[in-house]
Amino acid sequence: MPQSFSVPRLLINRLRNVMAGDMEADTRLQKVVTLVAGTMVADVCSIYKRTDSDELELVATEGLSVSAVHQTRLAFNEGLVGQIALSGEPLSIQDAPRHRAFSYRPETGEDPYHAFLGVPILRGGRVIGVLTVQNRTERLYEEDEVDSLQTIAMVLAEVVAADAQTQPSASDQRESRSVTLRGRVLGEGLGLGTARLHDPVVSPARYFTEDPDAEAVRLRVALRKLQTSIDRMLTSDVSAIFGEPREVLEAFKMLAGDPMWAARLEEAVRSGLSAEAAVDRSRREHRNKLENAPDPYLRERLNDLEDLDNRLLRILAGDDGPGSAASANGTENGGEVLIARRLGPAELLEYRGSGLAAIILEEVAPSSHAAIVARALGIPTLGGVSGLTDAISPGDQVIVDAEEGTLHIRPDQDLLNAYESRRVMRTERQAAFTALRDQPSRTRDGVEIRLLLNAGLALDLETMDKTGAEGIGLFRTEFQFLVSDTLPKMESQIGLYRQVLDIAGNRPVHFRTLDLGGDKMLPNANRGEEENPALGWRSIRFALDRPGLFRRQLRALVRAADGGPLSVMFPMVTKPEEFFEAKALLMDEIDWSVNRGFAAPCELHTGAMLEAPALAFALQEIAAEVDFISVGTNDLMQFFHAADRMVPSVSERYDFVSRPALRFLDMIREQCDLHDLPVSVCGEIASHPLEALCLLGLGYRSLSMPAAGIGPVKRMLRSLDLSTFVPEFRAALFSSNADLRNEVLSIAGIQKIALKDSR
Repeated sequence: MPQSFSVPRLLINRLRNVMAGDMEADTRLQKVVTLVAGTMVADVCSIYKRTDSDELELVATEGLSVSAVHQTRLAFNEGLVGQIALSGEPLSIQDAPRHRAFSYRPETGEDPYHAFLGVPILRGGRVIGVLTVQNRTERLYEEDEVDSLQTIAMVLAEVVAADAQTQPSASDQRESRSVTLRGRVLGEGLGLGTARLHDPVVSPARYFTEDPDAEAVRLRVALRKLQTSIDRMLTSDVSAIFGEPREVLEAFKMLAGDPMWAARLEEAVRSGLSAEAAVDRSRREHRNKLENAPDPYLRERLNDLEDLDNRLLRILAGDDGPGSAASANGTENGGEVLIARRLGPAELLEYRGSGLAAIILEEVAPSSHAAIVARALGIPTLGGVSGLTDAISPGDQVIVDAEEGTLHIRPDQDLLNAYESRRVMRTERQAAFTALRDQPSRTRDGVEIRLLLNAGLALDLETMDKTGAEGIGLFRTEFQFLVSDTLPKMESQIGLYRQVLDIAGNRPVHFRTLDLGGDKMLPNANRGEEENPALGWRSIRFALDRPGLFRRQLRALVRAADGGPLSVMFPMVTKPEEFFEAKALLMDEIDWSVNRGFAAPCELHTGAMLEAPALAFALQEIAAEVDFISVGTNDLMQFFHAADRMVPSVSERYDFVSRPALRFLDMIREQCDLHDLPVSVCGEIASHPLEALCLLGLGYRSLSMPAAGIGPVKRMLRSLDLSTFVPEFRAALFSSNADLRNEVLSIAGIQKIALKDSR
């Protein structure tokens, strides 16, 4: 090993002795700064702690005035210390007083000092403090000194966090107190189980090793196991959920085999850290960079790196895989509830079949890949649960109510009794929905309604037969692109589309072409950040500006049809010219395929998704060319209400069951009827019985929705007499000023329409 490791090893050996001692946190911090100053030949070493009010408080120092301890406070962005806290990155300066960000505090007595080095103290991806050293001479600290200080900061994180976040007996109080948190429902259902943390926790007691050589061997063995586990993923059927995008797993394997990553880990172990501490340090660095990365592609790559760190930590802890402990650790009444800050789709897939009762994610959006996979797996999932990691501990009993969006940690007996009642009711309800699977989707007065499935994963297709869906009203094709570091090959695209058509059999499948752009960018197609991605370069705009990419997809769809019927719809068409241009490209690809000996579709249906209000006023112009209209309510309603559906503070502020929204949808249906255009509604709204009832009252007869909505909506419509409901509904819509939702509920109650479990 290079000579530069002698100082870090000496420092770490001494630090281990300090950390092993039984002493108060303030005393320990003071011993650490004294040790660091002496070992690194620094005139000053100081620790600043982040307070509850987001200030940086000087809590220990060697070299500055002792009277400044607990007195000097800096704003989070103030001075050099504030710059480090804000950026989360180390900062080395040759002459600190001359730096523009330098903040002079006379009470500290730091006038004589010039050289400055500071590193963030990170915990859970969050800066909780800053560690600094200073010297009288003007010089830049060397890379190995920066490295050493970062290692010390990692060890200090647990001490600083314990001092900052706990008071006497607070931990004991938390262990016994029931806590209820709220989140956003990503996958509906109920779950009860014990909490299992996806992010492994490294105990401070495991930060050091007395035998670096043996620890390096242990690290290498774990790295080999990591490679083997990824190879196993590549040869298993896990990737089938994505339509076989081996590229994403191949890229993952490449990251795991990066010799630079392995060398850096071994370097840390050789300095005296344990293998766990070396990996934990890597994870903290990746996580901090992830928090501050503005580029979506870079964020995805850093997320992959953090995933690898977590996998390696689990292997070092003796956990061979996500599902290995699930059945053993589950409760009598349920399995485990997986708790994670964030979760990639590949990680989530490894928990398939492991008996998870539910999943709770601290940071996730309803449109994230993990949320889509969780819904496909049928696992109750909540996302955006703030304060989760501070409120929960491994092994805590947890109730997940992914119907109401609540999470109960350490529930009391009353909550457990209520959960059991809800679970029994849900089981009975699911049995009732299963019994309806083969029954016709027909109202009591004989009106036929088409109930179709929204899909985007191969796994979604399994639910067609289970739910009795009459086909796929929307197949999202972009997911195959988003989970891969490279563009899917033509053969991969053809294979996925052909698989979808084969499983559907004689049932219709409507392929939505790539809905990319905005917040769903390809790695090599980023045009920089947009102030409002939902209104930016996305969907059909993106596809038409990337004709090569778009034509390859259209060619794959034509090839997959193999002479059979093909239905294609273009997303977020705003003006007729966009539809005409997209359809012309599709016709060109059909001609191209025929000229090379491939069969043209025996039937071709081209549709436009009405997601932008502008298209509602241009239906006459495209009526002669378009075969059907699909109303995409998710985007249409956010544009209609000017409320971003990804922003919780406004996304649920505007009720779909409102007169403006429903009158607008009524106008769209009338225009489609006027121009003899088949029209369907596609979106989450269609899966809610009350909202679906309103759509039927407006005259829509084709609804496409997530699989979980088909049973409840079918039960509702089979209890409905449209000839009786429509007159009263339309009177409430156009002739009344009372709250519309309450009026519709009242009508449904009087007419005994099955909207809830009690009906």
